Amino acid sequence: MARTTRTKRDFLRVTDLDRSELLELIERAAEWKLLGKGGPRPLERMTIGLVFEKASTRTRVSFEVAAYQLGGNAMLLSKADTQLGRGEPVPDTARVLARYLDALVIRTFEHEKLEEMARYADVPVVNALTDSSHPCQVLADLLTVTERFGADALSRGGLSVAWIGDGNNMANSWLEACALLGFDLRIACPEGYDPDPKLVARAGGRARVVRRPAEAAEGAHVVNTDVWASMGQEAEAEERRRKFAGFVVDEALMKRARPNAIALHCLPAHRGEEITDAVMEGPQSAVFDEAENRLHAQKALLELLLAGR
Repeated sequence: MARTTRTKRDFLRVTDLDRSELLELIERAAEWKLLGKGGPRPLERMTIGLVFEKASTRTRVSFEVAAYQLGGNAMLLSKADTQLGRGEPVPDTARVLARYLDALVIRTFEHEKLEEMARYADVPVVNALTDSSHPCQVLADLLTVTERFGADALSRGGLSVAWIGDGNNMANSWLEACALLGFDLRIACPEGYDPDPKLVARAGGRARVVRRPAEAAEGAHVVNTDVWASMGQEAEAEERRRKFAGFVVDEALMKRARPNAIALHCLPAHRGEEITDAVMEGPQSAVFDEAENRLHAQKALLELLLAGR
């Protein structure tokens, strides 16, 4: 019999939160960062399953550490470790894992597989990356923005964000954050590599797709990028390098942004392709703060989904 001891809630996209919840979660993440390894342990005796069909460094480590620091435990389940890799139906796997585990954190290719897992698991399901969305990364990015521009940076208005490069899962999640929070988002990508047009439409006039990186970066507080070829697109890497040749976040592009602008990259970076060493290691880089903030944002997220905070 399925468990009914708590109301199940999933986090598959940024818009699974409303505006106030998102702002509160970022505020709580900042509190967790100040607490460090201390603080309450709301996940005592809980176990989180990490169902990962894609390789991971930051996502895996940050979720494992987050679970531990919250008093719980995390268990990695790679494709080779489960019967999913041998063709077991997703609904069967989801229903069985939900009998053992308190939440499922899933990193996979097709977003539809994630949604199917969420339909059949009666415990919270978290999107740890799909081909169409990476909401946990954007939580960390938004926390980084508040650290650099003030705790009210996301609520007071006037924030301008530039996305340079592929209109990929990260660009889609930034669009969802834009729709909730109302900041200005300009996405510069070559023709044929646009983000989801439905998400652009939902963001309204706050989001624009442009073709020149300089236009996107002009006056921006945040200049954001990602690799040009994501996991599963390796065969397209050479063609993408040609198409994206003018979409490099370098010192010249950063000069188009505000003097106090920050550069973000969700990592891993192909230095010298989508971002230069000079920017990655320069004074405007917030890349490694951003990477650390995965831990704190995910502690706040797990607390919300499993402890109701």
